Amino acid sequence: MGFDEAMNSWSERTDERVRKRPERKNEFYTHSGIPIRRVYTPQDGIKSQEEYLEKLGFPGDYPYTRGGQPTMYRGRLWTMRQYAGFGSAKETNKRFRYLLEQGQTGLSTAFDLPTQIGYDASHDFAKGEVGKVGVSISSLLDMETLLHEIPLDKVSTSMTINAPAAVLLAMYLVVAERQGVSWDEVSGTIQNDILKEYVARGTYIFPPKPSMRLITDIFQFCAENVPKWNTISISGYHIREAGSTAVQELAFTLSNAIAYVEAAIDAGLPVDSFAPRLSFFFNAHNNFFEEIAKFRAARRMWAKIMKERFGAVHPKSMQLRFHTQTAGSTLTAQQPDNNIVRVAVQALSAVLGGTQSLHTNSRDEALALPTEQSARIALRTQQILAYENGISETVDPMAGSYYVESLTDELERRAASYIDYIDELGGAVSAIEQGYMQKEIHRAAYETQRSIENRDEIVVGVNDFRIQDEVQPDLLKVDPRLSEEQKAQLNELRATRSQDQWQRSLDELREAAKGTKNVMPYILNAVRAYATTGEICDVLRDVFGEYTPPLY
Repeated sequence: MGFDEAMNSWSERTDERVRKRPERKNEFYTHSGIPIRRVYTPQDGIKSQEEYLEKLGFPGDYPYTRGGQPTMYRGRLWTMRQYAGFGSAKETNKRFRYLLEQGQTGLSTAFDLPTQIGYDASHDFAKGEVGKVGVSISSLLDMETLLHEIPLDKVSTSMTINAPAAVLLAMYLVVAERQGVSWDEVSGTIQNDILKEYVARGTYIFPPKPSMRLITDIFQFCAENVPKWNTISISGYHIREAGSTAVQELAFTLSNAIAYVEAAIDAGLPVDSFAPRLSFFFNAHNNFFEEIAKFRAARRMWAKIMKERFGAVHPKSMQLRFHTQTAGSTLTAQQPDNNIVRVAVQALSAVLGGTQSLHTNSRDEALALPTEQSARIALRTQQILAYENGISETVDPMAGSYYVESLTDELERRAASYIDYIDELGGAVSAIEQGYMQKEIHRAAYETQRSIENRDEIVVGVNDFRIQDEVQPDLLKVDPRLSEEQKAQLNELRATRSQDQWQRSLDELREAAKGTKNVMPYILNAVRAYATTGEICDVLRDVFGEYTPPLY
């Protein structure tokens, strides 16, 4: 009996059985709405050696579907980079050093909302928000305290900062100077992805055009002075957290990345001079196989985009390197210990998808910032995946799975269709200005919420398997006196710094921003003169203006 005959026979017998004992649902779908068939066969996978070389290749080879490195985790495990930051710089430094003592291998910094939108802790707009969702950094003094006794030539640091990214990067580099660490030894990442702020998060300051200029200035400055620094982490994470599907996360992230590459090329930068330091940030959500396929499709799509669309020739320009964070939006306030299991499964999908670094969320994050104990459990989850079960012993173990290969192809096809349409709209910046991505995400979020309310989608502990009289765990609380302490420190700084040096540095920054010079050297001088985050951003606000979102 041939394959087709055997398949037809099996299908007929199975259909007959299903008529007597129906399946749980009439139809099954991934979270992106991709239909899931009952079974997948070699017809859905890689059918020939030629197709294997075209679609997958070997690990470390174009199109990098199987990974950016030939040995992946057999050579080096992913960086365990837990996102941390709350209260004062002193408190966050203590948490950083605790996590490093527990085996964490990189730092990841969360900033509070005032810092994210370029206001000092003393500003009226900061009232009630200082230190609440991240650490408060108003000046070089705060950054020095944040990094106290952390050797910047040995630890890489990711900073989740966007609109004022140039300012926080400058503060980091000045701290390195004062530690005696050369900039070419400093490694890390700034998120610096302003387009997703317009789409999904809202912590923007300036209009898109000057924002893109700041980003390309950072690309150029780091290419020449800080060669190990990842100048941007193009984020699908926040797009997904806002409610997008996996397909939309993939499509909108790569569309934004295309816009950054085009802006840098338009600014006169050769593509291979900056592209090797572009990095990405993805979400590891609940649909296990779809997430693995998403990571594999992302690598293949980016390699093709860089080679075929932009003519990149350096292999590192085509290699998509990415950090992953488990999905905070999937965590529930009900039965928070269940979140440990959710995070473990999501983290497993990231590892099987070949992530370069990973943050695992803590069980209590739907209720508050993580306690030290819950942060340790989250880190231990990664360590168990890394060391106890053999997951990291071979490269891309899901390759060849009929289902995963089929999903990888389908995610690529659907995401490419979105990118083509965004190109027709004039590119990512134009699509954002027209509200296209925002409306697509809102629609997907609405449909997900409706599925949960209709119980088509089960969330354990929320719309099923609930328990009464839950005991709430101990939660971390930020000291309410922090805001006043930060104000007092800023007042002392303003009274004791060199006024001449401070004023001259801001005047020079203003002139540079009005012209076409790279602003990074001027921001660095302002930081050295102890100009604050708010003061530097105010100068740029005066020159660039502020962004006001349109109503849809």
